[in-house]
Amino acid sequence: MATRRWADMQLAQRRMLVVSVAVQFALLAAALIDIRRRPREQIRGPKPVWAGLAFVNFVGPAAYFVLGRKRHAARPAEGEG
Repeated sequence: MATRRWADMQLAQRRMLVVSVAVQFALLAAALIDIRRRPREQIRGPKPVWAGLAFVNFVGPAAYFVLGRKRHAARPAEGEG
């Protein structure tokens, strides 16, 4: 399989590549920030494992947001109870 060079790509392919790289880095940053700030009790499994998995393209951050974070019980509205 030949490696494609930037100059060989069509404009639409370049744009798609730039957008997908930007989305990947945004997901990575969001996952790492959330892992850092979220208390250990609110994360399923060890934080270092999730931080490492976050570096797996698209799948890592998505898996963390779907599987790694524990759901909170709904808080009662003010004035209720």
